[in-house]
Amino acid sequence: MTQDVEMKENQTPSQSIISSTTSTMQHLKEIAALIDTGSYTKEVRRIARAVRLTIGLRRKITGSVLSSFLDFALVPGSEAHSRLSSFVPKGEEYDMEVDTASSATQAAPSKHLPAELEIYCYFIVLLFLIDQKKYNEAKACSSASIARLKNVNRRTIDVIASRLFFYYSLSYELTGDLAEIRGTLLALHHSATLRHDELGQETLLNLLLRNYLHYNLYDQAEKLRSKAPRFEAHSNQQFCRYLFYLGKIRTIQLEYTDAKESLLQAARKAPIAALGFRIQCNKWAILVRLLLGEIPERSIFTQKGMEKALRPYFELTNAVRIGDLELFRTVQEKFSDTFSQDRTHNLIVRLRHNVIRTGLRNISISYSRISLSDVAQKLRLNSENPVADAESIVAKAIRDGAIDATIDHKNGCMVSKETGDIYSTNEPQTAFNSRIAFCLNMHNEAVRALRFPPNTHKEKESDEKRRERKQQEEELAKHMAEEDDDDF
Repeated sequence: MTQDVEMKENQTPSQSIISSTTSTMQHLKEIAALIDTGSYTKEVRRIARAVRLTIGLRRKITGSVLSSFLDFALVPGSEAHSRLSSFVPKGEEYDMEVDTASSATQAAPSKHLPAELEIYCYFIVLLFLIDQKKYNEAKACSSASIARLKNVNRRTIDVIASRLFFYYSLSYELTGDLAEIRGTLLALHHSATLRHDELGQETLLNLLLRNYLHYNLYDQAEKLRSKAPRFEAHSNQQFCRYLFYLGKIRTIQLEYTDAKESLLQAARKAPIAALGFRIQCNKWAILVRLLLGEIPERSIFTQKGMEKALRPYFELTNAVRIGDLELFRTVQEKFSDTFSQDRTHNLIVRLRHNVIRTGLRNISISYSRISLSDVAQKLRLNSENPVADAESIVAKAIRDGAIDATIDHKNGCMVSKETGDIYSTNEPQTAFNSRIAFCLNMHNEAVRALRFPPNTHKEKESDEKRRERKQQEEELAKHMAEEDDDDF
C-alpha cells in the first residue's frame, strides 16, 4: 500500500505538464462554449465573462495548447485557421501528448462558425504573441484582426473588439510605430460612433488621446476630446484612463484646479492591483498640487508599494515646502533621468517660481524689515544683478497677493505688514466650499451608480421572480468582483 501511494504522489515532469496542458485546453473549450452560447442568445455578459476568464488563463497558454485550440475552434484549412496557425510556433515538446489527451474530449466542429468565436481566436493568439514578446508578429496578427473586424457589425462582438483595439495599439507602441495607426484609429472611432458601439468609442477615444500625448500633441488631443460624443462610461478602466489623460491635458494648459480633480479621481477609482497606473496618477497629482501652492500630505508618499517610485517627488516636495532654491536645483539634477522618463521635466521647471514664492513668504513672516540684498542672498539667486532680480520678484509677489508687504525703494528694503487673523478673510469659506462640493459630487456619483430592479413599485414579486432576481444580483456581484484590471 505504501509503495502504491508513493507511486501516485511522485509523478514525472512530463505527466504533470500533460495534466496542466489538458486542464488549460479544457478551460479554453468551456470558454468557447460560453462564447457560442452568448452568440446564439445574444447575451453580451457571457462574452464579457469569457474575456475575463481568458485574461486569468493567459499565463498558462502555450504554443501547443493554442495550436490544439485553433484546430478545435476553427475549421481546418479555412482562411482564419491558416492565418492564425502561421503565428503559432510548431514542433514543441509534448505536442503528441496534448493532441492525444484532447482528442478524446474534442467535439466535432459546428457547421456554422460564430463570428464571435473567430474574433476570439484572433484575440487569444494576439495575447499569446505579446506575452511571448513577439511584437512584430503581434503587429501582423493585430492588423489582420482589425481588417476582419471591419466586416463584422454585431453588438456581441463589441467586448472582444474593444480588447483587440487596445492590444492593436499596444503592439505598435511596443515597436515604436504608434504614429502609423493614428488614421486607422480615427476611422475605427468613426465606425464605432455610427454603429453606436459605446464601449468601442470610449476605448478608441482613450487610444487616440494616448497616441497624441505620446508625441506631445496636446492641442490636437484637446480638440478631439472636446468634439467627441459624450455618454455614460461603460468600463471603469477606460473611465480611469480618460480622467488621467484629461488631467495631463489640463495640466499642460495651466488649468491646474481641473487637472487636480481629474487626476485624484482617476487615482481613487483605479483598482488596487493597478499599481503602475496609480503611481503615474499620483506623480502628476503631486506636481499639480505643488503648482497650485499646496503641499501634499506625507501619507501620499508612504502608500504601500509606492515609496520607491515616489521618492524623487518626495524630495522635490520637501524642497518646495522649505523654499530652498539651491536644494530644488540639487534634486532636479539628481533625478533628472527619472523626471525625463516620466515626462514631467517641463512641469518641474515651472515649479521654480513656486519655490521662490514660498521662500519669500517665509522671509516676510520672519522679518518685519529686511534689505533686498539679504532677500537675494536667502533666496540664493544666482544672477548678474541679484538685488534687481529680488526687487522684481518681491514686487510681483506683492501684486499677486502672495505676501503682504511694501518695498522701500529709497533704502532698498522690504517692509512686511503685520499678519492679521486668517479667519477674518475668505480663505476658510473657500476651503469649506471645496470640501462640500467634493462631498456633493461623490454623493451624486453614488446615486447614479445605484441599480434598481424594474417595476418593483407596480407589482408584487412571486417566489420564482424573487429567486431569479437574487440570482441575477449574485451574478452581477460576481461580475464586479472579477472586474479585470490587467489592462492597466
